[in-house]
Amino acid sequence: MLKVTRLQVFNHIMAIEAFNLPTVLTTSLSQGPNGPCIPEVLSLFPDVPVIDRPGIISAWDDPECVAAIEKTGRKNLIMAGVTIDVCLAFAAMQAVEAGYTVYGVVDAFGTLEVTIREHAVARMKEHGITPMNWTTVAAELQRDWTLPTGKDLGRVFHDHYHSYGLLIDSFESKSANMVQKAS
Repeated sequence: MLKVTRLQVFNHIMAIEAFNLPTVLTTSLSQGPNGPCIPEVLSLFPDVPVIDRPGIISAWDDPECVAAIEKTGRKNLIMAGVTIDVCLAFAAMQAVEAGYTVYGVVDAFGTLEVTIREHAVARMKEHGITPMNWTTVAAELQRDWTLPTGKDLGRVFHDHYHSYGLLIDSFESKSANMVQKAS
């Protein structure tokens, strides 16, 4: 069984949130078996309304969701969801068919097993979706650590991308030593 933790989902969201990108949140039948949107997600986007689809599985089949995406004016989409093989794949493939460029975040999802994940990624690639992990999405958006979002993203990486966190710790330690020597 392939396990994706809540932390992986939030790593992706926190990294994306640092860039203040237009965001569309949706859930399918919040009063039903899928339940409402995850509270931690809502807390990161308090001003973004949640589109409650009336049981529609693919977000792209819901006219309100498509209208919200169109309203952003963006043609490049970073898409994520609760499951990779349904929540991401269905809507992402439809978005590509509608003329969008889609980057699917493949490590911010759950799935029952590795085979399901591999098949979902292969299927999406066949439809022109670029699979990415959350750190690659964030680094590609950042492009240069000297940009204003660098400090916030660096903190997210430090706290949640542990191998990178070691680099930041090393830098901060060396910087602190240099300041101390200069005093």
